[in-house]
Amino acid sequence: MGAQEQYVVDTDGKKTAVILSLKRYQELMEDLHDLAMVAERRNERAVSLETMKRRRLSDHLCSR
Repeated sequence: MGAQEQYVVDTDGKKTAVILSLKRYQELMEDLHDLAMVAERRNERAVSLETMKRRRLSDHLCSR
């Protein structure tokens, strides 16, 4: 973490919270979402690059 973070401490000096910039918070939320998607799709069957290219081409042609 960089210098943008600020910590809230209790009377014993123990860190209890952190203050982040909105930009950093949004980046972390995007990372969390990406990780959730990976976990959700972990058991899906792999698709070859050629198959994916055909699907994208087909989707593109159908959406015209």
